[in-house]
Amino acid sequence: MLVLFLKNTNYQKRIPKGILNDFNMLKEEKYKKLKDIVKIYLPEDVAVKDIEQNSYFMNDLNINSANLVDIVLDVEDAFDIRLENEDMEKMQTVNDAMAIIDAKLAQD
Repeated sequence: MLVLFLKNTNYQKRIPKGILNDFNMLKEEKYKKLKDIVKIYLPEDVAVKDIEQNSYFMNDLNINSANLVDIVLDVEDAFDIRLENEDMEKMQTVNDAMAIIDAKLAQD
């Protein structure tokens, strides 16, 4: 059994290794799905390989605000979630988007 320390908590949770592997696989699948959405909106001067988890949508990937709205709409459809204006304001990086997606999926 593997012990995983959860961020922002005062306790630890024991998760069987197999479940943790499934979780990591799901995380990779979500990242790939998000990356597939983002790559559609990349300008010609930005390559798909430039999409990294710490990439800023506007500064690093040169995605304009109109396309960022389209990304949000596509994320809502792809993950069957609803993003609020506050979520959109917090979605500065790919990591931010992943965290918001995870939080919304956890609500369901």
